[in-house]
Amino acid sequence: MTAPVPADFTVPRELLAPEFRLEPLGERHNASDHAAWTSSIAHIRATPGWAGGGWPPAEGMPPERNLDDLRRHAADFEARTGFTYTVLEPDRDEVIGCVYLYPDREDPSVLSVSSWVRADRAHLDAPLYRAVSDWLTGHWTLREFRYAPR
Repeated sequence: MTAPVPADFTVPRELLAPEFRLEPLGERHNASDHAAWTSSIAHIRATPGWAGGGWPPAEGMPPERNLDDLRRHAADFEARTGFTYTVLEPDRDEVIGCVYLYPDREDPSVLSVSSWVRADRAHLDAPLYRAVSDWLTGHWTLREFRYAPR
């Protein structure tokens, strides 16, 4: 897979906003991540950019399989082939969503962006979209990115 950013680009490790903060998704987030998305499957599937996809699985998945996914995302981050950030409460490590930055399947030179928030934090979907869009425009070296508007 082609790296979505130039080799000399320093990938940001966080995004801080008043309502949330982003950091790279990792194993330590497993329990909170699993609880966040499994409580919000219908909401996530209704979020712009997720319609018609196979994730999240309607039947859920066991925490062990979720941990495997988190490890894969962390490995992608370290290999610079994709970047997944967990969205956390601003003052604690409670997962309230996720942001995925991966090469577009049709045009790998374009970054495909998707995000979700828990159903009980739905009011943060648009602020997350704006903050991530501004962050990508102002702090990332990208030719183009695609992110379903809110």
